[in-house]
Amino acid sequence: MEYYNYNLINKMVTIIFILVLVIVDVTMVFGQGTRVGFYSSTCPRAESIVQSTVRSHFQSDPTVAPGLLRMHFHDCFVQGCDGSILISGTGTERTAPPNSNLRGFEVIDDAKQQIEAVCPGVVSCADILALAARDSVLVTKGLTWSVPTGRTDGRVSSASDTSNLPGFTESVAAQKQKFAAKGLNTQDLVTLVGGHTIGTSACQFFSYRLYNFNSTGGPDPSIDATFLSQLQALCPQNGDGSKRVALDTGSVNNFDTSYFSNLRNGRGILESDQILWTDASTKVFVQRYLGLRGFLGLRFGLEFGKSMVKMSNIEVLTGTNGEIRKVCSAFN
Repeated sequence: MEYYNYNLINKMVTIIFILVLVIVDVTMVFGQGTRVGFYSSTCPRAESIVQSTVRSHFQSDPTVAPGLLRMHFHDCFVQGCDGSILISGTGTERTAPPNSNLRGFEVIDDAKQQIEAVCPGVVSCADILALAARDSVLVTKGLTWSVPTGRTDGRVSSASDTSNLPGFTESVAAQKQKFAAKGLNTQDLVTLVGGHTIGTSACQFFSYRLYNFNSTGGPDPSIDATFLSQLQALCPQNGDGSKRVALDTGSVNNFDTSYFSNLRNGRGILESDQILWTDASTKVFVQRYLGLRGFLGLRFGLEFGKSMVKMSNIEVLTGTNGEIRKVCSAFN
């Protein structure tokens, strides 16, 4: 027969319970992480307001969808996902060259104003941006995903910090290094860059590939010959460098896998896009998204949501580490 010391067991259970409470309390005080439904009780309309705002602006200007998606990416890669990209004024991230063509700031401002009217001082601009990025994919016929919220807004925004952003002429190795520094792997890189399935690029960012690639006096040999002539017609040498061209030819407003098909066919616009097909470490993921024979398939829409959640949790501020801005374009 076995005998149990019930007093000792009760004491151990009490100690364990107290430790759990302490851990939970520490998590709440210091803001470790985000969670889905953070505003379910404090501002239950927050997500629906953001979604309806994005949809309304998209109907009148479809370019806001890729703009918001790119804005969230640029925010997260600089100081983490803290809404620092939204701050206006001299010397801020928003004014730095990599962000000069960002679009959609008015969408965030509109959503913030509506939310403040019903839940003042509750919802951060960083969260609004994360939600708007998700909804930008939704309005362009992509899959949705649950966005963890609970971020607070950063108090620093400096143009000099934007050197962390991957560049359109960078090698795969350089891109992988920058993604790895943020806790993102090679699959995340290919997946998130796949967001170029919507949006455009200005001729000035890729015309060098059409006429004098690597100072050769000729075009980038990886460009399909037929496509090359089309691009040269759209972006003539010494022409208007601000003219914009679809990053995903034939499907600029649809969130789909045609972007990867274009890479396979030598129809990538940016150099940093096309080399995802020529580098073995990234090519395998392009092939998997295309479902090519001999490769284990991946569902792009599903994986994009997963990678976006990972990215949206980069170096987030929570609790008292940040603030809840009254307006998104200025610190409190």
